[in-house]
Amino acid sequence: MDFFSTDDGERIHLKISGRGTPLVLLHGWTSTHRDWNPFLEAFEACHQVFRWDARGHGGHALKSASVPTVARMARDLHTLLDHYGLEQAVVAGHSMGALTLWQYLRDFGSARLSRVVFIDQSPKLLTDAGWQRGIYGDFDHRRNVQFMGELESDFAESVLRLAAFGHNPRSLAKYLENGSGIETARQRLRALDPRPLIDCWASLTAADYRDMLKTISIPALLVYGGASNFYSADTAEYVRDSIPNALLRIYDGVDHAPHLWERARFIQDVLDFVAQPPG
Repeated sequence: MDFFSTDDGERIHLKISGRGTPLVLLHGWTSTHRDWNPFLEAFEACHQVFRWDARGHGGHALKSASVPTVARMARDLHTLLDHYGLEQAVVAGHSMGALTLWQYLRDFGSARLSRVVFIDQSPKLLTDAGWQRGIYGDFDHRRNVQFMGELESDFAESVLRLAAFGHNPRSLAKYLENGSGIETARQRLRALDPRPLIDCWASLTAADYRDMLKTISIPALLVYGGASNFYSADTAEYVRDSIPNALLRIYDGVDHAPHLWERARFIQDVLDFVAQPPG
């Protein structure tokens, strides 16, 4: 893997391939750059594709005591763009990657970006009396404190249960069946160092981007799962209505990873979106 160094001395590892307009792909919490492998053949034909292992992810040990907060990951994205001299980049973020992209836009603006893609994410994960568009529609501070305690006790199982006990009945059925796919995911999660990932989760759940959505002035594509584990259509519609001229695509019947379930559709949606004339 290639890597670049950050201003606090960490190395961020990434894969780069293809030629053309830069396309930066940001994965979700506990995931890696490999999430994007199914899309490479299509995207590499017209894009130089950058996909990283975010700070604290991918099995790369941190060199310092730095915490992989969403603000720190946004600065890492800024450093990536600087290091490789990227301009007019298209950036797509799934889940945590969407939060990272919102934080980047808040902190650094959109001057170096041409278009953005947000995949199945809420601008505020925790719910409260005035906000039910976060996780499950019912995941407040108290539930998050409880969940973080569970992460400390059994990280892998808690992550699996977070996805299983949401809105998607197929995810719950697969978890209860405890088949080979769940066991593979369990073993992958058990191989990770939980400390930076728990610290990262604390940062993600403290974030609130509702106030900045209206400031996004470049074209935005929103892709949401119609049967997302975590979010209802109301969340997707809120984000669409908050970002000027955002384009929303809801993939019926699929979960928090709509791009992985509907790969051909996602590829076509992204390519069509990028090909649209500005304005």
